[in-house]
Amino acid sequence: MNQDILIIGGGASALMLASLLPKNSATILETNAKLGAKILVSGGGKCNITNTVMGTSYYLGVEGFIAPSLKAFDEDALLQWLERQGLDPILRKETQYFCKDSAKEMMHIFTKTARKQKIVLDTKVLFVDKREDTFYVKTEKQTYQTKKLVVASGGLSFPVLGASSIGYDIAKHFGHSIVKTAPALVGFTVQKEEFFFKALSGASTEVIITVGEVQCKGALLFAHKGLSGPAVLDASLYWEKGKMEIDFLPHFSWKSIEGSKKQLSSLLPLPKRVTKAFLVQLHLDDKPYQHYTQLEKEKLLLLSAYVFAPAGTFGYTKAEVTKGGVETSEVDSVTMMSQKEEGLYFIGEVLNVTGRLGGYNFQWAFSSAFSCAKYMKGNR
Repeated sequence: MNQDILIIGGGASALMLASLLPKNSATILETNAKLGAKILVSGGGKCNITNTVMGTSYYLGVEGFIAPSLKAFDEDALLQWLERQGLDPILRKETQYFCKDSAKEMMHIFTKTARKQKIVLDTKVLFVDKREDTFYVKTEKQTYQTKKLVVASGGLSFPVLGASSIGYDIAKHFGHSIVKTAPALVGFTVQKEEFFFKALSGASTEVIITVGEVQCKGALLFAHKGLSGPAVLDASLYWEKGKMEIDFLPHFSWKSIEGSKKQLSSLLPLPKRVTKAFLVQLHLDDKPYQHYTQLEKEKLLLLSAYVFAPAGTFGYTKAEVTKGGVETSEVDSVTMMSQKEEGLYFIGEVLNVTGRLGGYNFQWAFSSAFSCAKYMKGNR
């Protein structure tokens, strides 16, 4: 079956591309029975669309590759496009845009705008080959032919939602390099030294986590498997292996509690049971700060510079995104077309571009799709 443009994937980048392309110019092949499965569960079911604070510094990847797409279709352009479609996102957490009530609002827009293209569901792509100037896309049901193939299949996160390695497999088949993939925006498991964290499950506190030269600020959540929460998820983007440092007392001054007769667990800006757990680990009693010796006070400073080496992460089943992917030096930063194979394009998460928590990954999906669509429309 001959197609003008074939899009592998039915997620954020694929749907934006299908929405921006001329009517009846593309066909979407989606593994699942429904489009946008990951969109529907994102942002706690409210879909964190984008962020008012945008820039390449919020991404793990090559700045020179990311910048052209973000500039061509930035957060303001995205919000204007959504407004024209009848969606008015709400600003939450100071800088983050979400759907007002549910991610279904976003999917309603995409279902409407992408409907002008042919959509084929429950179709798993098995293999892609090329003969002369035509791609042959083999699925479980039939083989499609196209001159222009767009890989928008995402990463390995959320396998329960149909995630697979097909995008990387296609890239490798056509000679592309794949930067090692790993779960990202995901919680950390702990080694035996931090098993006491598990007993604190449900407690949350504001922290600053330093991974290498990067600082991640926000809430840390103690979980039954280890550590989670926004600051931890951001830190996972930059962590490979080894140690990181956690400041459990950001913006706190020990001088502010000098002279107080209250016990330390009632004075620190931490949940009381968290303070008590750390005191046990430090072999210290819970007492007024002025009753600690100088040596004991020096031990307490550990709370501002706690060195932690994760055992690993919660894995792809819990990860919001996949870091790593198709090497961007082999893809044109303006058109999203492969520099190794004419007519082959990569957009969204399948590329080695990963954003922080807060709408950055959706923005990349939409911006890279815009770049691809703009080029395709100008070269029909």
